[in-house]
Amino acid sequence: MRITVVGDVLLDVDINGTATRLSPDAPVPVVDVADIRRRAGGAGLVATVLAHDGHDVALVTALGNDDGASHLRRALTGVSVLAGAPLAPTPTKTRVRIGTHPMVRFDEGCAPAPVPACTEEMLHAIASADAIVVADYGRGIAAIAEIRSALTDAAKCVPVVWDPHPAGSQPVEGVAVVTPNLAEALASAKAGGLDPSRTGAEEAGQHLLQKWGSGAVLVTKGEEGALLLAAGDAAQGIPAPRTIVSDPCGAGDRLAASLAVHLGLGLGLGQAATKAVEDASAFLAAGGAASLAAVTEAAASTSGNQASPVVELKGLEVVDPGDLHPDGVQLARAVRSRGGTVVATGGCFDLLHAGHARTLAAARSMGDCLIVCLNSDESVRRLKGAHRPIVSVEDRAELLLALECVDAVVVFGEDTPEACLSEIRPDIWVKGGDYTPEVLPEARLLADWGGRCVTVPFHPARSTSGLAAALAKVS
Repeated sequence: MRITVVGDVLLDVDINGTATRLSPDAPVPVVDVADIRRRAGGAGLVATVLAHDGHDVALVTALGNDDGASHLRRALTGVSVLAGAPLAPTPTKTRVRIGTHPMVRFDEGCAPAPVPACTEEMLHAIASADAIVVADYGRGIAAIAEIRSALTDAAKCVPVVWDPHPAGSQPVEGVAVVTPNLAEALASAKAGGLDPSRTGAEEAGQHLLQKWGSGAVLVTKGEEGALLLAAGDAAQGIPAPRTIVSDPCGAGDRLAASLAVHLGLGLGLGQAATKAVEDASAFLAAGGAASLAAVTEAAASTSGNQASPVVELKGLEVVDPGDLHPDGVQLARAVRSRGGTVVATGGCFDLLHAGHARTLAAARSMGDCLIVCLNSDESVRRLKGAHRPIVSVEDRAELLLALECVDAVVVFGEDTPEACLSEIRPDIWVKGGDYTPEVLPEARLLADWGGRCVTVPFHPARSTSGLAAALAKVS
């Protein structure tokens, strides 16, 4: 599908590291930098997501000629960038994170800039698209008169999804869907004279529907999902799947991108919006925008003869076995690229006990990261019976990630983890038990890429069934 993204690009930078001491100059943590990751933000993130999905993507934007713009062009590989007159400096947002926790963010070059000139190539990209996403970040691209006229004409023929910004331009009339978040919708309603104490998502959405003249308004509400409002139809609440989120960055961009695709494929508005919410949740479960970043610099240890890879990422990837996405193996690829050893193990882990903890710790000691393949609730029920699992997959994953020895959790819905293993391609697959590694069913699969199976000692009198039985006696 030919998709054109119109809007403002930013450079997002994540500086990841650890902090184990305070500075002698001030009571602030000293961050030992493990790696620096750069990615395209704003409209650039929308274009990157769509390109990763395999679409033919054109990006109508403005780029400067500084170092930031050079990083953006590299991050936008695979996207046809149609940029107007240079804008400098490149807007850059830099986050410093300890593990998965943001410490501080620095914004540079985000002041208002001159509006670039429009080119015929930019207008042609809009006119020839099968679907359009406007990612307005308030820096002027969506305010250019020629571009607004082209978008108005395009909206008569193809779906146009407009992701607005408080500092941006009003959507052109006739777009298919506008996707404000709840805070933006309420702020706009208040500016329009509505009483904020009596205004909810539905009232704000109806106000924006009339104000903007769009086909629909989809008010996004974070973990609560979204509310779809269309002229003549009752408001439709769309719940978001339960997801463990370590970084919410990029959810709105993923939603707008998916919504445009589903509408372009001919899906009805309600179905397209539901799928877009699901896609945004899955995107966050896979690590969000950070999963698309490239490691451009890394800190190396000077101890020993060879530096070990530094892995600070922890995440949960909810895997659909029929649609495994390469971003789900980011951690494994990053470790392998640095010469490290990827270790994986799997199971239900319904009630964590000492046997689990010993097995996981032993597995982690064999390599540079440990990825746990975790059976979904449905998979556990098929394997263990209708009374299991005792603990939901979200809680099981959260407990596993709380263990220092676990670096990532991958949830799979099949009865066996073969699909996950084929994507992760671990160097070592670890199982607890009293059988030999050669008889493990995964042994032949791992041999395809040179991996091997290892077993660790079984710990008697420690099992989920025994623990559940003991709990039943005291309940």
